[in-house]
Amino acid sequence: MDNDTNASEITGKKIFFLLPTAVMQNSIIVELIQHEYEVYITHNKDTLRRVLRKYPDSIVFVDVNEKMPEREWETWVRAVMASPDTKTVSIGIVTSNSDEGLREKYLKDIKVACGYTILKFDLEKSLKEIVDILHSVGAKGRRKYIRATIEGDTSATINLPMGGTFVNGHIKDISVVGISFSLEGNPDIAKNAVVKDVQMILQTSRIKVDGILFGSRMDSREKVYVLLFSQRTNADVRTKIRKYVQHNLQAKMDIELR
Repeated sequence: MDNDTNASEITGKKIFFLLPTAVMQNSIIVELIQHEYEVYITHNKDTLRRVLRKYPDSIVFVDVNEKMPEREWETWVRAVMASPDTKTVSIGIVTSNSDEGLREKYLKDIKVACGYTILKFDLEKSLKEIVDILHSVGAKGRRKYIRATIEGDTSATINLPMGGTFVNGHIKDISVVGISFSLEGNPDIAKNAVVKDVQMILQTSRIKVDGILFGSRMDSREKVYVLLFSQRTNADVRTKIRKYVQHNLQAKMDIELR
């Protein structure tokens, strides 16, 4: 557990939304992903408790007004906070229920660590409250960007322009600031070379970027290159990359949540 805590100070904490509403999924969660938070959605409270034992420094947001009677939510929250395996999990309430008695119970009696945020018509204000909470509990750790390791994903490919043609390759990991990848034939590319019109396919998204080759290394018989994207990368491209990274991480987490 101590190792997990120390690791989260560097890599950040996993943030789970348990049984979120459509409004949460389509607004707040989408925006948190664009803010580079490592966010997951789950619909099973029992498998989540099991996964939280593996990641005991996680953050969990629940809506005590949805999907289950409130007393069942209370039982679940208290159980997570009381269990030796999950007592370091931070829980927050995000709900449209503005009942003052309910708010007092979770804040002053149960003492959830991540507040009681009331969803308002002004979702921007609600988002800011949640971001402030996440900042206060060190949700990002020291890292700035979420990265997905995607080696073996044949739907993540790259085409690099070289000598009047394109060289095909596979992406190994990706974040909004850059990628590592391999290329057919292990061609020599000078460090700090400016590369334009790099084409990436991330599942169904075709993306074009410019960048600088930061360096390369040999991994067994394969050369692995690192490309840093241009700071002028289009905002829509960054949005697509973040969505892909989150989708990839969610897919891996879904396996653990089975």
